[in-house]
Amino acid sequence: MKFKLAELFCGPGGMGYGAGLTNVSGSSIEHAWASDYDIDSCNTYKRNIKTKAIFCEKVENFFSLVDKKKIILPKFDCFAYGFPCNDFSNVGEHLGFKGKFGPLYSYGVELIDRYHPMWFIAENVGGISSSNEGKAFKKILFDLEHAGKGYNLTVHKYKFEEYGIPQARHRIIIVGIKKELNLKFKVPKPNYKMMTAKEALSNIPLNAYNNELTKNSKQVIERLKYIKPGKSAFNSKIPKNLQLNVKGAKISQIYRRLDPNKPSYTVTGSGGGGTHVYHWKENRALTNRERARLQTFPDNFIFEGSKESVRKQIGMAVPVLGAKLIFEAVLKTLVKLKYSSIEANFK
Repeated sequence: MKFKLAELFCGPGGMGYGAGLTNVSGSSIEHAWASDYDIDSCNTYKRNIKTKAIFCEKVENFFSLVDKKKIILPKFDCFAYGFPCNDFSNVGEHLGFKGKFGPLYSYGVELIDRYHPMWFIAENVGGISSSNEGKAFKKILFDLEHAGKGYNLTVHKYKFEEYGIPQARHRIIIVGIKKELNLKFKVPKPNYKMMTAKEALSNIPLNAYNNELTKNSKQVIERLKYIKPGKSAFNSKIPKNLQLNVKGAKISQIYRRLDPNKPSYTVTGSGGGGTHVYHWKENRALTNRERARLQTFPDNFIFEGSKESVRKQIGMAVPVLGAKLIFEAVLKTLVKLKYSSIEANFK
């Protein structure tokens, strides 16, 4: 059976590409349509993922155009969305529903209410569970569980480095399956096969796309010389003239070098100087292709847009192979194929 997948807030296609890699006992996933507001992300998705349609609109406009029948959605029977996480992130002001992006999850609920997909996957940052003293998360789960005709939810905070992803990326994944199917998704058991940053970044072709070096200032290069692998600007002995003049909390990720013998720390999509992820040996920031490797995008996945736009797309994406393992587990659940699992860490 081929499940036809729809996506909201699709980004460049980390989740979508991972979905397309799955095949379980003849069951696979075919892309029906996707939507995002960012033109570069849409172009990246269109270039790399075969889909019937991609709609590049702000989500509010998208639903308005659907209502007016100016957009006719291809049929779909499953749905995925990584609703914007800015206001739930542990970095920044942590605004939750009070922020600009917090309420955007409701558009996914609206889509489920209208079309009753057989199953869905929703993704967000770990910080969502504590936003607004946990009230926001409870509201989101309630709405998703009672959307459409009702869904059995499995909610788990995944530590992707435990699944062989070369990055310590922790994300909450919500899997919902129609209650009438009487099926419950189980969290796939980690394989604990650690992939190091060094292994992930080895043998990148010289002519690889999106592999341009970032121009680091002379001061940054000098500063990096004093920072050892795995250390940052705030836990290294750096000459006074090269120290950072930052007031308030010391952020451990600033000018932090990778440890070649461990998975990378979390790749982010935005931030100023010192947040670009830094090579363990060479005195430089990583290239976008190297960041994409840490997010398990294949080298033939080409990102569209400026260098900063590409950086943002990569940092906001779901790791491809992380998405693949979850989609595979969903398909195994639907075809009633047993697999090793663990208890979900949210009830």
